[in-house]
Amino acid sequence: MKLDRTSMLYGTLLLTGTGIAGQFLGFVYRILLSRLIGAEIMGLYQLIMPVYSVLLSLTAVGLTAAVSNLSAGYYARGQRGAAAQVLRRCLLCFLGLFGVLATVTALLYDPISVYLLGDARTQMGLLLLLPCILLTGVENLHKHFFYGTGAIRPPAAVELCEQVIRAAAVLGLLVLFLPQNPERTVAIIVVGMIVCELFSSITLMLLARRRLAGEKLGEPGASRRMNRQILAIALPVGFTSLLGNLMGSANAVLIPQRLVAAGAEVSRAMEEFGVLCGMTMPMLCLPTAFIGALGLVLMPKLAQGAALGNTPLIRRRIDRSMLATSVLMFPAMALLVVVGPTLGQLLFREEGVGRYLLPLSVGVLLSCWQAVLGCALNGLGRQKAAARSSILSGGLQLGCTYLLLGLPGVGIGGYWVGVVASSALGAFLNWFQVRRVTGLKLRLFDWGIAPGLAALLTGLTGNLLFQVLLDSGVGEWTAVGACTLFGVVLYLAALQAQGVRLNRLFRLR
Repeated sequence: MKLDRTSMLYGTLLLTGTGIAGQFLGFVYRILLSRLIGAEIMGLYQLIMPVYSVLLSLTAVGLTAAVSNLSAGYYARGQRGAAAQVLRRCLLCFLGLFGVLATVTALLYDPISVYLLGDARTQMGLLLLLPCILLTGVENLHKHFFYGTGAIRPPAAVELCEQVIRAAAVLGLLVLFLPQNPERTVAIIVVGMIVCELFSSITLMLLARRRLAGEKLGEPGASRRMNRQILAIALPVGFTSLLGNLMGSANAVLIPQRLVAAGAEVSRAMEEFGVLCGMTMPMLCLPTAFIGALGLVLMPKLAQGAALGNTPLIRRRIDRSMLATSVLMFPAMALLVVVGPTLGQLLFREEGVGRYLLPLSVGVLLSCWQAVLGCALNGLGRQKAAARSSILSGGLQLGCTYLLLGLPGVGIGGYWVGVVASSALGAFLNWFQVRRVTGLKLRLFDWGIAPGLAALLTGLTGNLLFQVLLDSGVGEWTAVGACTLFGVVLYLAALQAQGVRLNRLFRLR
């Protein structure tokens, strides 16, 4: 059978394949990076990344959602010139916002690094982030234009090339110029990021111009209405992303500070922060490449359904998306809990990578549900509802970090409590709003019980097999591969035995 290139399944599979390849390359890149620079400098690098996220939230995130949603709606109604006009307006708005914020950041980089980030060694990297943010914003606006108009292949190919270029540029520069002091090492990493973003932004801009060649920009009388539509989407999405990233930034800054308050040395606190956020969480988030791809495809598809007033289609797409999320994430988390400690030692040469994998895996699973349901709300035009749940869940995470990590004897272990609690709250609030808007019924067995029981069986049996293989003298990599293969087969058999129809996933439209 020929796969429909306009379907959600095609777009999701294409972006998932690209995402998996990109995640693999990124993971290898992170392993080599951590070995080159060490846990402390990895912690410094993680400190400046929240600034990157905050500035993108203030400038580009809301506008990318507007480009994706409005382009999807206009294309569904055959108004391609209007879609081109949306992209142009959002680009101009982004450049204006970036100019203001870049000026402020350049003037205040010293107090930002010293008082907000808590480490003066981040100053040079902070300044170099500005051109990187400019290029990333231009890239993301064009990328979401392609997603909204159903052209998945150009951004997917560019994304994969970007991962290769980033790894080559950053690692190559580090090999050439190390050893350096920590501040310059972080700056070298950011320069490598600029190189890959330059490639991505220019390539996508040229491809978009080619796609829009000959298209008229729409009716002049519709300009004000289009501006209102852009603002109605961009403001709540951007505000939500801003608050979420501000809370995430505060959370990242608080982790080493609260560990010090609990009695840890500064260098030790930074190392634990680097291991947790630079190694453990990225390893657990490897399988979420599918969720990111699904969200990118789901939001414009739901916007199309909303533009056409097709509520049954909307409910079906959300149902299939939740089923796909559960069926894929449950076994992935179960297998990572089993082989994660060994993988952490093999890949990162850090024993602490395997700590708290079980509770953190629960938090990652809940966050995937929250993300998919949040994309559904954004696609349905309920950005304010998604904003409320995101802010409340982020606030809970921040509160847990501040209260628990500063307690003697708790330390970094308090982090997982906040991850699980905040993700559970966000998933529940998003589901409540989705059900209210669409009338979709909760499919508790298909979405939770069946894949959960199958994953539990997979995890317990896989753990037994893994230990037997290791005790028998089988190599660690061989044991990981055998356990993974056995776990996948067992999981699929357990799902089938419970009557979960996996063929529904292949009708994801």
